[in-house]
Amino acid sequence: MPEGHLITRYARQQEAALGGRVVRLDSPQGRFDPTPFAGRVLRDVQAHGKRLFYGFEGPGPGFIHVHLGLRGFYLHTDDPDLPARGGTRLRLTGPHDAFSLVAPMTCEAVDTATHDALVAALGPDPLRPAEPDGAPAVRAEAVRRLVAAGAPVATALTDQSVWAGIGNAWRAELLFLAGIDPARAVTEDEAGRLWDLAVELLEPAVEAGQVVSDPSAPDERWVYKRETCRRCDAPVRRWTLASRVVHACPVEQL
Repeated sequence: MPEGHLITRYARQQEAALGGRVVRLDSPQGRFDPTPFAGRVLRDVQAHGKRLFYGFEGPGPGFIHVHLGLRGFYLHTDDPDLPARGGTRLRLTGPHDAFSLVAPMTCEAVDTATHDALVAALGPDPLRPAEPDGAPAVRAEAVRRLVAAGAPVATALTDQSVWAGIGNAWRAELLFLAGIDPARAVTEDEAGRLWDLAVELLEPAVEAGQVVSDPSAPDERWVYKRETCRRCDAPVRRWTLASRVVHACPVEQL
């Protein structure tokens, strides 16, 4: 499933190309009705964790809500005249770019109240910048939620109501870098260390378009989907927790 850094990348790219304009919307697949948004200005495109919201000006539904799920993705072309790929749920076309949404889990029109409820159900997002004076409060809330979860940290980190945007890959890499055993709960100090790592590493990953847990080796991972730990060469331990595969080094993450 695409994680928060990729959703944020989509949001920034599409807002830069389409924001502030009347965008042509159509559904070649026929499973989304774009009629309520016809002729309206696309105000902004916002990522909240793994959810994407297109905000529109004018009367009618305020937002299009997209969740890619396991298989969803976008195709981008700088030739808006090219025909859309078959199976496209939603195509957004501007003067110079077109973005085709394929195989999402969710693509729906929502009103402001529904948008606000969906966002309110999410935990803090390391990729949503706070004003300098507000950053400590966001960090404190992130720490509080992770500690209060009282569950194995591997489970808590992928609970979107605890922190938004973290999936399997970032979970594995952040816990490795923090030296934390995924199978236990965390202390306040450990939760703070994890949050600081997430804030530090996810932003460069937006630009790269991939998980970058070691800036000196952007295409490498420490433990995620590896046979051996890249730091100490110990066999990576794998097990299933809450229906998801966890990756950890038995030496570095005691």
